[in-house]
This record gives sequence, C-alpha cells and structure tokens, in this order.
Amino acid sequence: MKTFEELGVSPEIRKAIEEMGYESPMPVQEEVIPYLLGNGNDVVALAQTGTGKTAAFGLPLIQKIDVKQRVPQALILCPTRELCLQIAGDLTDYSKYITDLKILPVYGGSSIESQIRSLKQGVHIIVATPGRLIDLMERKVAHLETIKDVVMDEADEMLNMGFTDSINAILEKVPQDRNTLMFSATMSPDIARIAKTYLHDAKEITIGTKNEGSKNVNHIAYIVHAKDKYAALKRVVDFYPQIYGIIFCRTRKETQEIADKLIQDGYNADSLHGELSQAQRDLVMQKFRQRHLQLLVATDVAARGLDVNDLTHVINYGLPDDTESYTHRSGRTGRAGKTGISIAIVNLREKGRMREIERIINKKFTIGSLPSGKEICEQQLIKVIDEIEKVKVNEEEIESFLPGIYRKLEWLSKEDLVKRVVSMEFNRFLEYYKNAPEIEEPKAGGDKRGDSKDRKSRGSDRQKTARKAEEGYERLFLNMGKTDGFYANQIIELINRNLKKERIQIGRIDLMQNFSFFEVAEEQAPMVIKALNKASVNGRKVSVEVAGENNGKSDKGGRKRGKSTADNEERPARGGRKKAATEEPAKKKAKPSREERGYTEARGPKKKDDWMKFFQHDDRPLRGEKPDFGEDGWAKKSKKHKK
Repeated sequence: MKTFEELGVSPEIRKAIEEMGYESPMPVQEEVIPYLLGNGNDVVALAQTGTGKTAAFGLPLIQKIDVKQRVPQALILCPTRELCLQIAGDLTDYSKYITDLKILPVYGGSSIESQIRSLKQGVHIIVATPGRLIDLMERKVAHLETIKDVVMDEADEMLNMGFTDSINAILEKVPQDRNTLMFSATMSPDIARIAKTYLHDAKEITIGTKNEGSKNVNHIAYIVHAKDKYAALKRVVDFYPQIYGIIFCRTRKETQEIADKLIQDGYNADSLHGELSQAQRDLVMQKFRQRHLQLLVATDVAARGLDVNDLTHVINYGLPDDTESYTHRSGRTGRAGKTGISIAIVNLREKGRMREIERIINKKFTIGSLPSGKEICEQQLIKVIDEIEKVKVNEEEIESFLPGIYRKLEWLSKEDLVKRVVSMEFNRFLEYYKNAPEIEEPKAGGDKRGDSKDRKSRGSDRQKTARKAEEGYERLFLNMGKTDGFYANQIIELINRNLKKERIQIGRIDLMQNFSFFEVAEEQAPMVIKALNKASVNGRKVSVEVAGENNGKSDKGGRKRGKSTADNEERPARGGRKKAATEEPAKKKAKPSREERGYTEARGPKKKDDWMKFFQHDDRPLRGEKPDFGEDGWAKKSKKHKK
C-alpha cells in the first residue's frame, strides 16, 4: 500500500489530512490522485459513496491551484445543496495550511447576491449545483473561461434529477483543453453518453465491480404480508436498540405517515422530503447529524447527496423501482471501512425485483426471520444494563443527596431495587410484546392480500389513468409517452428546461406508451401548463393540461379498451353457452284475463264523449267550441293569439 507522500501529495496538504485522521490512502484515492496530478487524463471513476471520493479529487485539485491568480481554476458539480456544502467544507479542511485559497459553494435556496459578491471578489474553486450555476452564468458573473479542471460528483444522481441540459450548457462554456473527472456509483447509458461526448481519451477506473454494492454492507430481506410492513419495521428497529439509520420510503405521503407513526410510538424520528422548506430540511439534518435523532425517514430525492458518518442501518420500506436507487440507498452505510446493514422489508410481489437487484450488485440477500417478542425484549434489557454499567458517577456532586435517598429506599432489597430500575426503562417493550401476535411469513404463491395491494400500488395502465393527485398537488396530462422516448428523467428535464428560474415541486410520475401523467404543486400548475404548452420536442408540439376523466382512454397499443356492441352481442353470457340457431324460443305463459285479475269492465272508453265527464260539473258547464278529436281536426294548427 502506497502513502500519500508516494502519491505526490504536498506537505501542506499531508499535514492537514493527518490532523483529520487520514493515515493511508483508500483504494479510490490510490487510483485517482496520480492521474489528476500526473498526465492529466480525463477519468470516469465508478465508486460507491463513502469510499473517499472527495479526498480523491479534492487533494490534487487543491495542489494544482495557482493561488496568485484569483480566477476560477476548478469547478466541482454536484446534485444537491447538502453535498455542495459538504464538499466545500472538506476542501476547506484539506487546505488549512494553504493561505489565500478561496473556495466558494454556490447553490439554490440561499442569497444569490452574496454569491455574486464573492465571485466578483475572486475565487479559485467553485463548488456548485447545476441550476444555480446556470443562473450565475446568465447574469454574467460566473466566468468559466479559466477553468482547468471539472469534477462531476455523483453524476448519475444529477442526470436522474433532470440536470442533463444544464450540464451540457455548463460544459460548453468550459475550455476544451480542460481535465474532466466524472464520479458515479453506477455506469448507466446516460453516463456513458456524457463521457463519450465531453471526455477525451477517458481512463475508466472501477473500484470493485461496475454497479456493485459496497463490500462492507450486509443485505438482509424480511418477506412479510403487505399489511404487516409497519409491524415488521417496529420489530427490526426494536431489535437493534443502538440503531442510527435512514428509513427509505417511495412517496412523500408514505414518508410522513411512517415518521408520524414512529413518533407516536415513542421513537426518536423525523421525516425528510420535498414538501419541507429548505430551512426545515436544514434543521432536520442538523439534528440527525448531531444524533439528536435516531431514525430519519426519507424519500430518495430528499436524501440524495447526504453524507452522514457512522450510519448503522439503511432500511428499505419496500424496494425502489430501479436498481440504481437501491445502490445509492445501501451505500449510505458501511462507509470508511466500517460494516453496515441494508434491510429490505418486502412482500412476495417484490421478490422478482429483489432478484434483479441481487444480479446487478452481485450480492445475495440473506432472507431473515423477524425477531420474536422475547428476543427483542432480551436485546432491550441488555441495552438498559449496558447503560447502567457505563454511567459515570460524580460522587462529589451527589454526595449531599445520598443520605436522603438511602433513607427513602432502605425498605427495598438490592434485588427489588434492580428490578425497579430495569422495569422503569423496560416496561414499554414488555407491555407491547406481551400480547403482540407473531408476524406470519407469507407462503410462496399465497399472499393474496399483499399481492393485490402491491398490484394496486404498482397500478395497471387503467389504474394509472384514473389515479387522483396527492393532496396539495395537481395532476397534469402530457401528450408524450414511452414510444416518444419520454421517461421520468425526460419529463423532469423538460420542466427544468422551460422553467429555469422556478423550483418546481414534482410529485408522482405515471408513464404510458403514448402519453404520461405527472403531478406538480397546485399553486405552480398554471405556470407549468403555460410554459410547457409553448415548448416543442423534436419538432412536435408539447401539450399539457389538467388531467380529467377523458385523458388517456387508450391502452398501450393505442386501441380503445371497450369492445364493439356487435362483439358484445355475439359473445355468450359468462358461464353460459351460445344459443343454437335451431333452438326454438320457449313459449310465454298465457296472461290472465282482466276479469280474472279483478276488473269488472272492459278496457277503454265506453263511448265517444266519455272524456267530458272529467271536466264538466253542475256548477261550471263547459264553455267554448267542442274540440275535434278526429285525425284531421287534431292535426290543425292552432290560431296564434295576439299579445
């Protein structure tokens, strides 16, 4: 194993990182640093989060900066504000002993004016999210003509979030003779395309196997009925009393619901999702990083770019739709050589997705059995005893109180005292699991309720068409679908491209063959509709409108779902058979006569003028002409009366 000195890292930087606890280079650092300090090759590095990527590109970038020239010399692009601040903070720590080096993080959600002032004063390294950097470029304050090195960190995440056009626009403004380094956890087709377009003679460095999950992570799956998912989650959390982890959910609604349930049940938890303001997100993350929270319930989008040390567990409350998301989720634990656990709580319908993930990450899930109530109580008891053993006793501070305490407790034996202390911390679990039913493991082919629920959540095309928007969101119809090459990434990209100055809150996206549906915040819907209806894609006009009952009546093939009337008439009734042509219809049963049914007179008027008896009275004789009820008379036009 090489040392940082052997890799060519300068003494000033080595001094700073040694104080931070860096002893020897990690594999990704061994591979990347020589390329950035040496020949200057473009590099595509495939490595999981938490493998030391920031130091791998940060150390050589800092070393190559000419401090005397206060112009932007290095640009680092990343997907989220949190990651932007983290990278800038790490670079500042690495350059502790390099005087006058200016590093500027630029991101959305903060004052653009202060960022403009800093840029005008001069900086050496810009760490930016694509959206905010584009804004600064349009204002003519971010000049990239002097950039020599470009780093794209978590490039796959940026592409997934719809930043493709922004990245293209940024790279076009950077000199062609730059060095480019692209970091990604997975090698997707989009990453390969960007690399082919903008990198020159790129060296591909793979730490592990392509798309492989972290070697330090154990993958465990608990298969349960859909209705038992939350109960299973509670058992998992209770079985690991010292858990410090993230629970990933698929939607904002589910995230908030699970977080609320956990809080109500006495767990130290909170939620992180797109509906929170930036200030709320910052507060939640601050509490989580300082371990004031034990559990963070989050969506994939909200958790992108999070770098939290020492996570013990990542819990998947159901598997994500794509394998890349799972790789990013599980990569949040097991960092810096430590062992982590990635747990998936799934039902039978998700087993196919689980097998696909196993194939991609080249690892097998361990199928676990949920712990029993007794096992959980044992673990919690051990935790209480450990905490009692580790309590630091300050005898001087408590000495004056002890005589009164001894007098108060002198009637209790040592055994009784121990029992009471333990029970005080332990009773909640005893009460819950005393009568808690054991969670049944579903049998293969038999999880009817779970299967149907999962089918419902996944949804057929018909269900997707009829689906209603989440509360606070408007569901919009888009006239483009899979056959047009339109998937979730392209829809997000379309919105970002046409509403550059707005931060649009995007909800669920449902894709069909010839059209799509997507949700945006209610108050932003009119703005989105107006902007997108002015756009076109490959010469085809984009059409967006509020989704109604008539949107999307066609199925995947574009045919109407219903059958013709003739077809329905030809088809025999379900469970029956088509009537033979020769078969004679059954004779109707004879109807009883009027006399048999109780009538005493024959039906119909008895004589021509019988109608008169209904209108003629002794005190009010009929007036006017007698109407002519003959065929000719009845058809005559009546005279119009003057008003």
